[in-house]
Amino acid sequence: MKYDILLIDADETLMDFPDAEHQALIRTFQAHNLPFSDEIDQLYQSINQNLWREFEQNKITRQQLLATRFAKLFEALHIDLDSDAFNTEYLFNLGFGGKTLPHALETCKQLHEMGCRLYILTNGVGATQRRRIQASGLSPFLTDIFVSEESGFQKPMKEFFDYVFARIPDFDKTRTLMIGDSLSSDMEGARRAGVDACWFNPQHKPRPQDIPIHYDIDSLPCLLQIVQNGSGTK
Repeated sequence: MKYDILLIDADETLMDFPDAEHQALIRTFQAHNLPFSDEIDQLYQSINQNLWREFEQNKITRQQLLATRFAKLFEALHIDLDSDAFNTEYLFNLGFGGKTLPHALETCKQLHEMGCRLYILTNGVGATQRRRIQASGLSPFLTDIFVSEESGFQKPMKEFFDYVFARIPDFDKTRTLMIGDSLSSDMEGARRAGVDACWFNPQHKPRPQDIPIHYDIDSLPCLLQIVQNGSGTK
């Protein structure tokens, strides 16, 4: 087998984060009798995604991200609420979001049965991500879960990957593959960590020239052939 240690991103690789996020926002807004619309959703997305980019670039801390996103949203919407308490409620509601992407469950099951060790590597809040993964049905096929909050580092920082590698028994970089949808955290993280990278790219975006990507797939079952013999879209 070419790869038997698989480092897999959670959101938008295995799990449907937009669905989880949307449902959590609706629940939390409804709990406070606040109107929720597509416009509010889009405004939140813009604020939140900008903050996550800053977090990945190590410009802000996770706590600053969590403390800022709803504060900025409420300021723009002229809502007078405790943004920290609202964020806590939102994270609780987000934990219910266990919907997986097409073929995620069966692919992980097959990889597990082939003898691969599957490790989730995710940026996010530990308790929330672990509840979502538990709700997804993926847990029986996973060897371990690594969350940025619990490590003190985040993708794409080399320190995060060093933290992960130190906790994988019999770790061998040459047998390891990082799979994820994000160029800035997953693919860049693999580059910094010195492991092969597989870009989950269902939208067929153009491949960047500045990040080494060993495989480019548009469907999760493509992983089966790649881990067996290293063949696939390169």
